[in-house]
Amino acid sequence: MARLKYKFNPITLNFEKISYGIRDYFFSALRYLFAGLVIGAIGVVLYASFFKDPETARLSREVKFLRSQIDELNDQIDTLQLFAMDLQDKDDNVYRSIFGAEPFPEHLRKGGVGGSDRYKNLKGFESSEGIIETQKRINRLQRSMVAQSKSYEEIYNLAKSQDQMLQCIPAIQPVSNKELRRLASGFGMRIHPIYKIAKMHTGLDFTADIGTEIYATGDGVIEAVDSKLSGYGHHVVINHGFGYESLYAHMSRVAVRPGEKVKRGQVIGYVGNTGTSTGPHLHYEVIKNGVKVDPAFYFYSDITPEQYEDMLQRAANANQSFD
Repeated sequence: MARLKYKFNPITLNFEKISYGIRDYFFSALRYLFAGLVIGAIGVVLYASFFKDPETARLSREVKFLRSQIDELNDQIDTLQLFAMDLQDKDDNVYRSIFGAEPFPEHLRKGGVGGSDRYKNLKGFESSEGIIETQKRINRLQRSMVAQSKSYEEIYNLAKSQDQMLQCIPAIQPVSNKELRRLASGFGMRIHPIYKIAKMHTGLDFTADIGTEIYATGDGVIEAVDSKLSGYGHHVVINHGFGYESLYAHMSRVAVRPGEKVKRGQVIGYVGNTGTSTGPHLHYEVIKNGVKVDPAFYFYSDITPEQYEDMLQRAANANQSFD
């Protein structure tokens, strides 16, 4: 039975019974319903915050696991990149230099990995940025490894032809000079014997009597036979392949013809005094990839290490060239 409610009437100074109509009961019920809904909503929010349903909890654990795997994958990529950089350094500065090869082109190692459309299927997710960056790092690493593989293939081919290359490199003295007394002027700045000014001397001068035999310093093909009243005079150029050439100047007589194949140690001509020369001698040059280099660095087949050091000292002490 519902409890009766009263209110005090200040006019009559009596408590009077309160009467409720349908409208009062309706709004009262509505207030209770609203309060219930608010309390229920608060309960749902609190429950969702502290208690997850099994499916949500599973997905949350999976997201956390995937993020940890992406971090682990990036750590592994860091390690592989360091390993790739070490391989590249040894490739360019050790393996390729052994065979006189140029470093592998940098633009081939760092080729592009495609445009933005390459990763369009990875966009639109909360973790898209991190996944796309990881994918780019993997693609760059793959590109680097492909380039490194091509470089090693080149080195392998160079190694297979090593015997031929070693026979072709200019590696002996062009005249008989066991006592090293014939080396008169070295590579570098020297006083020109005619102009009496310092000029770059691009080869080695060997003094010898006219008619002394001149030898090919490596296997190759006679590229040029020429004769001039000045400059090199009667001279021969041998193309040894592998980027090497050698030049023999001021000959008295040439014993080969253009296009002829020659072997190391074969007589190609005789010492003379032709062209711009102040006395009988052989001017000898080595050209590597179009650049004239010090021939003394290539005499390793017919002298001892002690003789090699002696030869370098003699060449350095010569102040005036013969041409």
